[in-house]
Amino acid sequence: MTSSQIQLAFVDLALIFLLAQGLGRLAALLRQPPVIGEIVAGVLLGPTLFHGQLAATLFPADVRPLLTGVADLGVALFMFLVGLELETAVLRGRGRTVLGAAVGSTAIPFVLGVLLAVGALRSHQGQHGAAFVVFIGLSVSVTAFPVMARILADRGLHGTALSGIALSAAAVVDVLAWVALAGVQVAVSGGTHRWQMLLLVPYLLVMLLVVRPLWGRLAPGRLPFTVVVAGALLSAAATEAMGMHFIFGAFLFGAVIPRGGPPERRAELHERTSRITALLMPVYFVVAGFQVDLGALGLTELGTFGLILLTAALGKIGGTYLGVRSQGVPSRPATALAVLMNTRGLTELVILGVGLQLGLLDGELYSQMVLMALVTTAATGPLIARIRLRPVEVQELAAREEEAVRAR
Repeated sequence: MTSSQIQLAFVDLALIFLLAQGLGRLAALLRQPPVIGEIVAGVLLGPTLFHGQLAATLFPADVRPLLTGVADLGVALFMFLVGLELETAVLRGRGRTVLGAAVGSTAIPFVLGVLLAVGALRSHQGQHGAAFVVFIGLSVSVTAFPVMARILADRGLHGTALSGIALSAAAVVDVLAWVALAGVQVAVSGGTHRWQMLLLVPYLLVMLLVVRPLWGRLAPGRLPFTVVVAGALLSAAATEAMGMHFIFGAFLFGAVIPRGGPPERRAELHERTSRITALLMPVYFVVAGFQVDLGALGLTELGTFGLILLTAALGKIGGTYLGVRSQGVPSRPATALAVLMNTRGLTELVILGVGLQLGLLDGELYSQMVLMALVTTAATGPLIARIRLRPVEVQELAAREEEAVRAR
């Protein structure tokens, strides 16, 4: 890179950090998770404003590869963090209610998404018809576990029975989403990568049967932070070399790290990783925003967006509600759980980014899906506030789950 390119790259990073921080704090003042403001910052710095002239001036083509590299590092560490949190969340689960929520919030929106893909979105299929249909079903079935956790904490519901069920169900849905996305990538990738993908099975076995036990035996809870991060990045590089996306390797490494050792060490690992991702993820939002042009959406495209939003919201909320009601959960907590499972946020953006790289989404549909993720996530907090879940109902839900556990 030339000196001028380096200068502009540093200016771009400073601008991204400051704008994301400012809009993130504004979102927090509006009782929204900061990620909403950060995503808006990414969209504003893309081609949406001034017909793309602002983006072309601030982020010329020769600087974007550096920003993409920084963004990829942020996504890898974010996925490692998601994997790191996964087992703790599942252990907080509450049996059949969690299963009902997970199945309902996955199956029904997936089916509606498939119907949407073969109907209104048929013109966007491209050459990967079947993979496109499955991907659309997957993309409307996602729940953002990390953003949901932030919303629960902000609304004073952290640590309640409702929180435990919601986070556990979201964790299960996340695992299903990553597995399904891996399957879609296998289907889309060319023949030159098929043999490499076969290495994923022995790699999984090595991670589960060798790395996890060895890691716990050598230094449970006492490994330096740099060693843990290096392991996550090497795992990400391994899956990328196999023809899979690097996010799978980073996620898997976080999931297999043993949960033993001093709690303060795990808290420190989580906090230090969170600080890095909080700094780097706004760069990912801007890189993602390069493909989002909301100014190009006319009435026809807005009508399609409305259909996407309706399908995603009704599928998630309705599916979750039916799933938990079938397990005897009262109406008001069931409604709250359904609204929480409609949170998409950053997880959705990561999946949409993979779909864009695989050629499953064009620029127009990608913009509509990003807007859907933004709207559904922003709606979660206000809807939970309107439900006004009374503490006594949360306690009754906890008592019901404790009775179910004793009965088993």
